[in-house]
Amino acid sequence: MASTAPDDLRILSGNANPNLSKAIAAQLGTPLARMQAGRFSDGEIWVRIEESVRGADVFVVQPTCPPTSENIMELLVILDALKRASARRTTAVIPYYGYARQEKKLKPREPISAKLMADLISVAGANRVLTVDLHVQSIQGFFDVPVDHLPAGPILAEDLIARSFGGSDTVVVSPDVGGVGGAKALADRLSAALAIIAKRRPEANKVEAIEVIGEMEGKRVVLVDDIIDTGGSIVQAAEMVAARGAREIYAYATHPVFSGDAVDRLEASPIKEIVVTDTIPVPASKRRDKIRILSIAPVLGEAIRRVHGNMSVSTLFGRYWEEDKR
Repeated sequence: MASTAPDDLRILSGNANPNLSKAIAAQLGTPLARMQAGRFSDGEIWVRIEESVRGADVFVVQPTCPPTSENIMELLVILDALKRASARRTTAVIPYYGYARQEKKLKPREPISAKLMADLISVAGANRVLTVDLHVQSIQGFFDVPVDHLPAGPILAEDLIARSFGGSDTVVVSPDVGGVGGAKALADRLSAALAIIAKRRPEANKVEAIEVIGEMEGKRVVLVDDIIDTGGSIVQAAEMVAARGAREIYAYATHPVFSGDAVDRLEASPIKEIVVTDTIPVPASKRRDKIRILSIAPVLGEAIRRVHGNMSVSTLFGRYWEEDKR
């Protein structure tokens, strides 16, 4: 395919999600820049960029998903290589930002790992960051470089509208108070009711739901969250809304971490379908009939085109865009 991208635009891919990188490059009408990223015999990462990037506007696609530390280190090494190769500007495209759940100190002598990651990425050579649905909006402020924070909500909303969700028959449920902003935006887009599940976390990866706020008897319920990790939170939410008379239950989430036995837990749950995006690759071993994957590549590709052309990114989301998403 002949390139339709500007001559100074380069898209590089780490090893974390090469299929997403290829889809983004296809959206932009350009091949991926040639690069090798491998391992020395002791496991250390080596990188070699195999074409000139001097004076180029480079976008490195690398979600910091599991194996998280491995993928973060690979991103840092790529950024350093680009800095030393005299790239004009380097944007770290991080569809899933790892360590985002440690964004504050809850107890004495805990780290703020989300800030540490931001510092490492900036020091390694990133001039800009492009990411999707950060676990907490305030992480944008941890960076000393510009951050373009993209919501996956419009893609999820389009899918729901195409399937005739919405109106008085649909209730959008936020599984926790922290996700109310995104759930409300989706509910507004669907002209649907909003409900909230109040819960607490006694420790990491442990959730205790307290109460459901909202009415869902006989309704189609859409549970919406940014991450499905162990599946415990979303399954518990599904069980609670099922007990309150929900007719059908669907789960929509941006990042399919699916750690441990999450997919088996989801398969055995009252959830009829789980819809996620490809910010994180879902291996064949974790794919189930209930799981459907939407591509985030069109949004990321268009955002890259706009960043490269010094155009507004926020207008990409039209009426969905809310103050808390900027």
